Amino acid sequence: MPVADSGTAAPGGAGPSAPAQPADVPSAEPTESAAVPTESASVPTESSAVPAESSAVPAGPDGTTVRPARRRGRTTLLVATAAVLGLVAGTCAGYLVQADREPTKLPPLSQPVVAQAKGKGPEPLSAAQDRRVKTDGDLRKLLIKRPKGTKVPDWEPGEDGWLNMADYADQLENSGREFGDLVKSEYRRAAGTSWLVGSNQSVEIRLVQYRQEESLGASDRVSWWNTDDTSSWPIPGAGDGMVYLFKVERKAGYLPLYKAQASASRGDIAMEIWIYDTKPIPKSKIMDLAKRQMERL
Repeated sequence: MPVADSGTAAPGGAGPSAPAQPADVPSAEPTESAAVPTESASVPTESSAVPAESSAVPAGPDGTTVRPARRRGRTTLLVATAAVLGLVAGTCAGYLVQADREPTKLPPLSQPVVAQAKGKGPEPLSAAQDRRVKTDGDLRKLLIKRPKGTKVPDWEPGEDGWLNMADYADQLENSGREFGDLVKSEYRRAAGTSWLVGSNQSVEIRLVQYRQEESLGASDRVSWWNTDDTSSWPIPGAGDGMVYLFKVERKAGYLPLYKAQASASRGDIAMEIWIYDTKPIPKSKIMDLAKRQMERL
């Protein structure tokens, strides 16, 4: 009867046990318990492996991590608060520094006495050098004297040779409008004289002075007159001075009226001369009066 191989068990029976492995030789195959880790050791728990939804960092379309934008409201508020506190602190510090300083002494009110110069002072300018010596005085003294043999008219305007603004405006056409224009032109005062030659000729001379603080009232007044349909000539040496002869005015039942006018300015004074007559007025007459009056200015 053949003998079974010692390395194999006999079928159907209990063969001899496998020879024991030496103690210092490791097993060729690890046991299932050593090779496969336990579920508790290898698989993390749900609480530790999966982060909470509230702390998860979202990912962008390309897989990169996207961090949420930082809120700016709190930073702006902190910066503004710090600036306000800095201003308040600086103001308080400056006030305390200024309060501790001694007040600055004011200069004395009394000034040193200036020694008066000795000798005579300069003489005042003559009327030829200072025109205001004449014009700031009595304007009536600058008017041409009334010729001998003439009469004083009953309708002479003003009072004692002086004309206020209302008196002067009343001698002009459209006195209401003229009054307003005189106010704008800075009217100051006026002096006038008049006389009658015979029974039909009358002469009026007025010197009107303006303040001329904001406008040149005297020279503006010279160009104000309506001189249409006239013959005109310049007054020699009078700058803007002109004489005019108007066309005769005729009305049924009245004598013809001839009129001549002269106007010029010198400084702040405007000169006006009027001649009315029922006969033609020669140019030489109005020109002579204008020259004489301008010489007195």
